[in-house]
Amino acid sequence: GLTTGQRVVTVQKGPLYRVRGSHVTLWCKVSSYQGPAEQNFQWSIYLPSAPEREVQIISTMDPSFPYAIYTQRVHNQGIFMERLQGDAVLLHITELQDRDAGQYECHTPNTDERYFGSYSAMTNLSVIEDTLLASMAPQALTLTEGDAVELTCEVSKSTAQHTHLSVGWYLLQGAGEHHAEEVLTLSKDFILKPGPSYEQRFLKGDVRLNKVGNTTYKLFIGGVKPSDQGQLYCEAAEWIEDPDETWKDISRKQTERTLLAVVSQGRDLPVDIAAASRSLSEGDTLQLNCVVGAQKSSSRHFEVIWLIDSMEVARVDPHGVLNWEEEYEERAKQGQLRAFKPSNAVYVLTIYEVGLKDQGTYHCSVSEMKTPGDLHIIQTNVSSGMQVNVKPVESPMHLSVSTSTPRVTAGDSLILHCEVQGATGPVSVRWWHLPSQHPGHRVLVATMERDGALSLGNAYRDGRTRGSLRLEKASSGTFTLVIPSTLGENDGGQYRCEATQWSRGRNWTEKGEAAVMVSSMGLGLHATLRSRTATIRYGQSFEFVCQVNASYTLEEVPASVRWLFQPSLPAGPFHELVRVSPSGTVVWETAQPHFQRKAQLAKADTSFRLHIHNALPANEGTYQCEVEVWRRTILPLGKPAATTKSNAVGIKVVLPESKLQVATKDSSVEITSDNAAIECRIVFAQNNSQLAVTWFLLPPLADATPLQIVRASYSSILEYGPEFSSPAQKSRFLSQRVSSNIFWLHILSANLGDQGTYYCVVEEWHWLVDGWYKLGEGTSGRTTLKFKLPERELQMDKTNHSVSAREGEEATLPCRLQGAHLASTQLSATWFQMKGGGRDSPLLTLHHGGTMEYPEERLAGRLFLRRPSAGDFSLTLSSVERGDAGVYYCQLQEWQQQSEGKDWALQGSARSGYTQLTTIPPVSTVLSRICSSPSLLNFILYLPLVLILFLALAVFCWYCKFRK
Repeated sequence: GLTTGQRVVTVQKGPLYRVRGSHVTLWCKVSSYQGPAEQNFQWSIYLPSAPEREVQIISTMDPSFPYAIYTQRVHNQGIFMERLQGDAVLLHITELQDRDAGQYECHTPNTDERYFGSYSAMTNLSVIEDTLLASMAPQALTLTEGDAVELTCEVSKSTAQHTHLSVGWYLLQGAGEHHAEEVLTLSKDFILKPGPSYEQRFLKGDVRLNKVGNTTYKLFIGGVKPSDQGQLYCEAAEWIEDPDETWKDISRKQTERTLLAVVSQGRDLPVDIAAASRSLSEGDTLQLNCVVGAQKSSSRHFEVIWLIDSMEVARVDPHGVLNWEEEYEERAKQGQLRAFKPSNAVYVLTIYEVGLKDQGTYHCSVSEMKTPGDLHIIQTNVSSGMQVNVKPVESPMHLSVSTSTPRVTAGDSLILHCEVQGATGPVSVRWWHLPSQHPGHRVLVATMERDGALSLGNAYRDGRTRGSLRLEKASSGTFTLVIPSTLGENDGGQYRCEATQWSRGRNWTEKGEAAVMVSSMGLGLHATLRSRTATIRYGQSFEFVCQVNASYTLEEVPASVRWLFQPSLPAGPFHELVRVSPSGTVVWETAQPHFQRKAQLAKADTSFRLHIHNALPANEGTYQCEVEVWRRTILPLGKPAATTKSNAVGIKVVLPESKLQVATKDSSVEITSDNAAIECRIVFAQNNSQLAVTWFLLPPLADATPLQIVRASYSSILEYGPEFSSPAQKSRFLSQRVSSNIFWLHILSANLGDQGTYYCVVEEWHWLVDGWYKLGEGTSGRTTLKFKLPERELQMDKTNHSVSAREGEEATLPCRLQGAHLASTQLSATWFQMKGGGRDSPLLTLHHGGTMEYPEERLAGRLFLRRPSAGDFSLTLSSVERGDAGVYYCQLQEWQQQSEGKDWALQGSARSGYTQLTTIPPVSTVLSRICSSPSLLNFILYLPLVLILFLALAVFCWYCKFRK
């Protein structure tokens, strides 16, 4: 009797918002499963662009599981799974990309004896912009122990989602980059939290954090100590609350650092800086000595930092280990920089072949430690500034830049020349593109080193975009850059050549620029469509000319044309008729086969032509041409460089003239029997025509709208109008073609409600090559249908009545014959509900033969003639609905058969009075309306209290009157 629970897979609740470039994790776990303790997991994504399509990412069991777009990232550990335990994993995305947004699904393959439960779960991940900014101006501060310092950090964000910020200051000491000590932090919950070393000073108010305005945070440290010296920086974090109510830091930013040195008042640490020469020329050697004049310096431990304009250059720790700042490492490897420690009191910095970038104010900062490995600084002193000036050496080189292609069209080549004169040593050249759309921005095109080695900029390495770039040097000292194929206007602007001469350990750089304008292939590209005629007779020919205006001819560039067509009937979007590719290949659209057989295509220097022979009605509609052009140097053809559509031109095809004539003489038909026939006569119609006829009824009211009874198409398909579409009406109104030129409308079991004016509309249809087309139509004269009423009128109760009935209950509408009818006659009864439009709606008919007819079939189950007596034709309406409210009346007719087997003739008729039916909502509806109306409900609730007050007032008045 033991059972297992159903498998449940759970993922991290979404939606989740994470910033682009961040490291993201998603957890997934499975419970209540059978099988091994270590379960397998598979992750997939459903992208917003294709929400129904699964894209596989990673699997714990199948290395071939990832789709191609994720294979490389999984292989490089950019996406990986971490197993937390046998039934739980963590999906890692180390660097989130925009394309990673979507619906993630975690799936666990089945290990159970049977499928029972959920095997996957989904969560949504959205990728948002990283808008967090944090900045603090870098500086080097030297303070005396006991001084105060204030640092300012600017922090801002513009994330659309609701997020919180935390801002904190941290201190780095020594060479350690991973042991920052917390000074003071304002948490995401707006709580100030000091670091362990600063807790007591925070409680005393010596360490404070002040927020000024929306973005400014200030750290104040009063009474600085030697332990405060080091590198101070500000770190901001942006936090978002996930749907599981936990907070996640989605972005962190660190500012640049402030170097703080604190001079101790307790021990001596004199520091001096000296140079052999302060004024140098480019290429000279600069040597700086930092001398520590401390007593017993040989037994003490110092760390020395070299600074230029307060920015660190190099650092020598107490062991003598040298560390260069990143921007100086390359020069040090090339032997241009050297820093060493001749003794524990002397430190040397040497710069060979100084340049203009090396001039500035130099300092050396000396910090004393207790022991070489101790990060705790006892004291720090910074030397006075040593100003070093570097005099530029005039370049002997001259440079001129020119181009032989100042104005080109997209797809054309660019050729630029950089002529170098006067160079006395090896020359390296760099070409830069300065796009006019982005002032101040430059893009590296190509570089040729002194040894002739060539390298291309990132944007120019793919030869499939602009072709294979060439940078060549002629013997005359001219460097020629060739870009085989320009992409568009963005390739225009200034092209800068930077030539650097290297001689005797020095280098000089000269620059020059040349302007190039690249016209987009779309610039000025315009197509105009015209036709000689807009109205075409059936069988005539017509022609379109697609005129292309551009700064080039169609013969110069690969070009294609699409001819588009929008038919008049049925109306719809434009679709393609034919496409002519740049190679001349013609592809016809199969949906319009009659065009291909009758059309001719042609191309000239600046235009395309479409000529269509023997116009058909199917050719009627709107035409348009679309022209695409490609850059001439890129093969095979990919995406077109420019596209333009012409104006639309409408063509109307006039059909052959219709010869149809329909008899238009008005007539009237008077009947006494219960059947009638209306005639529609064709005076003339062509022998090869097919005819369609539509019958209409114009009710007796003057402003009534004609009602369509039935339409018989040229293929004899019947289509009834809305008022005559019930099976009962279809069986009474029949259209018949009795000869080639006569149509009849038969009305069976006619009643007084069928009285009115009838007419027909005849359409003439011809077969024209590809189908049937309507040439014209004609309307007949009006035929008035009347009943020849006998002199005898039945005696009926014609009193108007008003009947109320609650919804859902039963209502009876009166209709009674007064007196008896002739013994040899039979009675028929029809109930009507009055409608707008001049034609009342028949609800029920009791024919004289005893059959019952329900024109409104939906009411058949609710209408009854119970007839408690022979002359009582009252109508019982069950289950009354709100829509039943209205005015009703009944029509009685007396019929007598002329003789055995003959038609029945109308002997008498009468109409009852009108009965107004009013529906009342059910009690529950009334109560709900009272309860939903506060004012009405309050009135009912307080009504007993009001009556009591009135009664008390009456008793009081009676008492007063009695006392008098």
